[in-house]
Amino acid sequence: MLIRAGYDLAFRAYAPTPMISMLSVRPDRLADLRTPHIIDNDRGMALQDFTDAYGNICTRFTLQPGITRLSCDFMIEDSGLIDPQSPHAQQHDVSDLPADVLMYLSGSRYCETDILSNVAWGSFGHINSGWDRVQAIVDFVHNHLTYGYCYARNTRTAAEAYREGVGVCRDFAHLAVTLARCMNIPARYCSGYLGDIGIDPVDIPMDFHAWFEVYLGGQWHAFDARHRVPRIGRILMACGRDAADTALTTAFGPVDLVSFHVHTDEVTAATRFREARMDIAA
Repeated sequence: MLIRAGYDLAFRAYAPTPMISMLSVRPDRLADLRTPHIIDNDRGMALQDFTDAYGNICTRFTLQPGITRLSCDFMIEDSGLIDPQSPHAQQHDVSDLPADVLMYLSGSRYCETDILSNVAWGSFGHINSGWDRVQAIVDFVHNHLTYGYCYARNTRTAAEAYREGVGVCRDFAHLAVTLARCMNIPARYCSGYLGDIGIDPVDIPMDFHAWFEVYLGGQWHAFDARHRVPRIGRILMACGRDAADTALTTAFGPVDLVSFHVHTDEVTAATRFREARMDIAA
């Protein structure tokens, strides 16, 4: 299947302000692109890409005073299948984990493993290790937190989400990541696109989404504590220890987000036919 995705963001700067964005698809999805993935801006800024320590594509530039729009629109091919399920994937002994995976066992800015370790072992220590244990963590977080945009707070940690019982998708991901790490399961925070493909339409504005991946059976597997069930059409943009490593934008000075629009839709035969007619008419 084909998915059309992208965004239109506007920022107001008050002085020349350096910024770094993580708004590109993850390198392992580049081969799936069916149109170029190009970040456009309306101020003629020079954009420079680099790869960070977690393998994410980052873009650096300098906002000029006033309002600047960043936009992108692309098509990507997807299997059209739900998140792969591997119920027999085994949990590794820590001594057998690859060296580059070990950092996803440690606590981080938003994932306080030291605070939640006793909670994790008391809740999941009796459950079979591996896939069953991760699914139990997903079910727990899904039921423990109440979702709502009104609960958004960019400083909320996993331990605070556990105590408060509320959050947005990043809080669901942080809490699940932390509980998994407490159980010696490597877990990393993920951000990207997830549209309403294969489900009933959701009557809320489209947004970027946060989920998490765990390392079992020699590979990374996607889980989503916010939605709990496997979904179709995830487009990974960035992953890291937590949201601090995967911020959509980081500004080195005062900047206001003026507008924010994201789109992720399946490209149907009817859509392709309609766009072809428009091209002919043009």
